[in-house]
Amino acid sequence: MTKVINRTKIATALVGIMAMAGSGIAAAQQVNVAKLQSEDAKTIAASEQSQKKIDSLFEQSQDLLIDYRSTIAEYENLKIYNDHVARLVADQEASLASLQKQINGIEDTKKGVIPLMYEMIDALENFIKLDMPISREKRLARVATLREIMEDSDVSTSERFRQVIEAYQAELEYGSGLMSYEGTLDINGEQVAVDFFHMGRVTFLAQSLDLKNAWIYNNETDEWSALEDEFIRPLTTAIRMSRKQTAYDLVKLPVFAAESAE
Repeated sequence: MTKVINRTKIATALVGIMAMAGSGIAAAQQVNVAKLQSEDAKTIAASEQSQKKIDSLFEQSQDLLIDYRSTIAEYENLKIYNDHVARLVADQEASLASLQKQINGIEDTKKGVIPLMYEMIDALENFIKLDMPISREKRLARVATLREIMEDSDVSTSERFRQVIEAYQAELEYGSGLMSYEGTLDINGEQVAVDFFHMGRVTFLAQSLDLKNAWIYNNETDEWSALEDEFIRPLTTAIRMSRKQTAYDLVKLPVFAAESAE
């Protein structure tokens, strides 16, 4: 009986020990679970923090990528523009070089043009003196003006050359068409008021204003010879035609013909 009781006590004691042990183990497990949960929470928090950093770095990398691409695009645009400007500058430099060459050529041309203009003026004066005395005083006055211009520092070389050419063009006009003008003619020492008329350089005539006398210029003797009365009326008509006072028509006019050489 006693043995049974003892066994029961021992069993009870063992159960108590086991209960205490189980209680200790459960408590230990709870502590471990809490620790694990805490560590998991820390890990999750760390993971979330790391993810946030990763997300932030990713966003920064995307922004940097966008900036990089924008910079590359801007660089390409600037390169194209710089190449364009470089071509323009090269073209301008070539134009400036060509212009400078032309300017240098102009200076060289001036050195040749000035003597040429003097020669042209001398030739023009000699021609007028040898030509029929058609408006001779007026033409010689034009030559004198050209000589004054050549010595005027305020007149440019181009303007001088232009006026010389205009003088030559004026001389060409004397050689074509019907022209007339008033003047005086020395006849035997007497100044007679006349209408001068010339048909180009084919013939040079003069008629007194009273329409009673007429003369023809002799190229060989540089003198005026009286015309027959039959030419007075046709000459009057020709003078009126040159002034557009009557319609053009056929008229009979004398032409001085040099004697043929024997």
